[in-house]
Amino acid sequence: MRLAPCALQRPLGDFEVIMTKAVLGVIGGSGLYDLPGLERTESREIETPWGAPSGPLTVGEIGGLRVVFLARHGPGHRLPPSAINYRANIDALKRLGVTDLVSLSAVGSLREDLAPGAFVLIDQFIDRTFAREKSFFGPGCVAHVSMADPVSPGLVARLAAAARAEGIAIREGGTYLAMEGPQFSSRAESQLYRSWGCDVIGMTNMPEAKLAREAELCYATVAMVTDYDCWHDDYRDVDVPEIIRVLNENAARARALVARLARDFPREHEPCPIGSDRALEHAIITPPEARDPALLAKLDAVAGRVLGD
Repeated sequence: MRLAPCALQRPLGDFEVIMTKAVLGVIGGSGLYDLPGLERTESREIETPWGAPSGPLTVGEIGGLRVVFLARHGPGHRLPPSAINYRANIDALKRLGVTDLVSLSAVGSLREDLAPGAFVLIDQFIDRTFAREKSFFGPGCVAHVSMADPVSPGLVARLAAAARAEGIAIREGGTYLAMEGPQFSSRAESQLYRSWGCDVIGMTNMPEAKLAREAELCYATVAMVTDYDCWHDDYRDVDVPEIIRVLNENAARARALVARLARDFPREHEPCPIGSDRALEHAIITPPEARDPALLAKLDAVAGRVLGD
């Protein structure tokens, strides 16, 4: 088993848990292209076996905690949702030691009581994307991770506490419908997703959440509402200038939320209550003798812990 240089083992019940230094990763969505407040920053260009990530990653500290920031759409918002290299983004974050990953994401509301400006801590996803690579694994090394509970409850609880400390109203729990885009929904689609019980709609958190689970990262989404999609009788069309105005307001609160989260975050990674950080423990089905060496080489960062040297 491959350990990080700062790792140590402590007994927990009938098995050993690897304790590592906590590193907080932050993916900024639309309107969030930097993270002011980071100290001792450096820009890192990371090469991955899956191609290039969205852009340079900014590595720094907040209150002594190592933080890694990545703008999901790249510098200048040049990447539409379907062109984002989600595998490269997650791989690069993993290579920089990230243990806990917060996704800050602009979304449309599918509920009357989630008005523009609302923040939601997502606990479920419905994936309606179809034009994206959704797994690090494939022919030559097959793995099946559980997505029943797609976010880490420990990380979600810390985000909720940080929001309370900053006086930021936030709803705990909600279902995020991930659509392909880049076009917004038709009214029929919007009404369909409402009938399914979805709370918000966005274009970027899938396959991001699935890949984070495969990479054994604790993952959580802060969904920041910018509009009512197109189902609402009083807001029949998505108004892009209005979305941009709300995006800027949301971004300021999101930065305050992350800063508080980082200041209060434990310096030693806490084991995930649902095992997000051990998701590959029994997930790989292909026996060692049948695994493709070329694919194994690409999995060195995301699956090195279980694949060994």
